[in-house]
This record gives sequence, structure tokens and C-alpha cells, in this order.
Amino acid sequence: LGLVIFSIVTGVAIAMCGEDGKPLLHFFESVSIVMMKVTTWIIHLAPIGVCFLVAGQLLEMKDIAGEFLKLGWYFFTVLLGLFIHGLIVLPTIYGLATRSLPFRFIANMGNPLATAFGTASSSATLPVTINALEEKNGVDPKIARFVLPIGATINMDGTALYEAVAALFIAQMNGINPNIGQVIAIS
Repeated sequence: LGLVIFSIVTGVAIAMCGEDGKPLLHFFESVSIVMMKVTTWIIHLAPIGVCFLVAGQLLEMKDIAGEFLKLGWYFFTVLLGLFIHGLIVLPTIYGLATRSLPFRFIANMGNPLATAFGTASSSATLPVTINALEEKNGVDPKIARFVLPIGATINMDGTALYEAVAALFIAQMNGINPNIGQVIAIS
């Protein structure tokens, strides 16, 4: 939060300085361009690094089939949790809040849901989601354009579910069996 406030104050100060603030503005623009280039390099090299990390871990395993079975159960648990949340909990909340069935709304959101599944990013789907809400579901543009960016940033239900299951999986992989209190604390 401090960084955001500092950035806003610095941006306002640069804008108020006019021509005197232009060199600092150009500096920050150059830093942004350079950082994007470095980020692009990292993104392109990441699959190679991940491949070697996975290969190193595979070489250290004694029972590869058993480990993959555990990983399969982990994958199944995460998907089951996401499906229960997305297909039971959220539609139920929608139905209770709007006093209508969620099926038409969900059907109209097919394109944003497919985009979100393909990109694994709420922020990347914002334009598609805004369009679907305004055009297909009749949501007021002022509401959609205000709520969706905040929701894409703050609403991390799937991430929270994934992280809780991941923490339990890692604990079990290391021979730690958490009791019910620890499971509740993690969740």
C-alpha cells in the first residue's frame, strides 16, 4: 500500500511540475521498458528452468508411480473443490441474492469462463467479461466497469482453495499428517 501511495504522489508531482518533470517521467518510462524486456526474457526461459527442476526431482524419487498417484489425488482434490465452489456454492449465492436461476447468467458467461480457464488470469479476461456482462446479461456499464477490476484483483477464491490443498498435500508428502484443528487453520 505504501508503494501505491508513493507512486500516486510521485505521478501527481511529476504532472504538476510540467516541463521540469519530463526528464523524470522519461526515466520512469525507460525503466518500465527495460523491466518489461527483462520480464520477457524470464518468461521465455522459465519453461527450461522448470523442466530441469522437475527432471532433478524425478531422478531423486524412489517410487515414481506412487508419487504420481499422490499427485493425481492432489489434482483431483483441487478440481473437485473448484467444481463444488463454481457449480454449487457460487450459483446458490447468485440464486439467493437475485431470486432467479443462475443458468442463463452462466450460459451468457461462457466466453469469459473459457478465456479465464485458458489464461488462468482474472485480469486477462476483464475485457471479455465486461463485454459479456454489459451485452449479454444487461448489467449497467458503470457497475460492471467499477466492480470487475476490483473483483479481478481481490476475489481469489480459487487461489485460496488451491493454496490450502497445496499446503495439506506438501505436509502429507513430507510425512506430516495434520489434525483437524490444523486443517481448519490452514483452510
